[in-house]
Amino acid sequence: MARGKTQIKRIEDATTRQVTFSKRRKGLLKKAFELSVLCDAEVALIIFSPSGKLYEFSSSSATSTIERYQKSIKNRPTSKQMDLESLQHFEEEVAILRKKIELLEETTRRKLLGDGLDSSSIGELQQVERQLEKSLSIIRSRKILLFCERINQLKEEGKILRKKNAELRETYEERQLELSIGQQFSSLEQVKEVETQLFIGLPNR
Repeated sequence: MARGKTQIKRIEDATTRQVTFSKRRKGLLKKAFELSVLCDAEVALIIFSPSGKLYEFSSSSATSTIERYQKSIKNRPTSKQMDLESLQHFEEEVAILRKKIELLEETTRRKLLGDGLDSSSIGELQQVERQLEKSLSIIRSRKILLFCERINQLKEEGKILRKKNAELRETYEERQLELSIGQQFSSLEQVKEVETQLFIGLPNR
């Protein structure tokens, strides 16, 4: 049967805890020894039991390994220094990539203008040709779109002008009608005045 997964937490039973400590301590010391022999690594292992008893293993000398560790800690850059170095390295890489991109863009721009093609291979010339055709297609599409927008704009302006023209025509016709009616009334008034003047005086017998 497969062994169940051991839950990593403090063992409450003192006897079980002591037995587990003894077994795992022996296994840990064995692994440390194997690591030092198989990989030629300098290993130092220090264990204090719950009662304070010391267990240790060292491939050379625990004291010299600890001194070496302390020196390594002192010479190790801090996380802030590491971040600054990483940032500086990243900025340098970005600057290099930016220059490469600018050079590539300038070379491509010159080739699109027909310059610097002497050293280009057939494949590069075909790539430039495809890029030009793609650019022309985009330009044509944009030009057609602008034409359509302008035509629609002119149509809308034409509608507005026709509407204004109809309103002006209607206003003009109403004005002409008012003038015509006014002239007719003026003529009638003149006729009445003439008839009134003809009948002034005694009638003839």
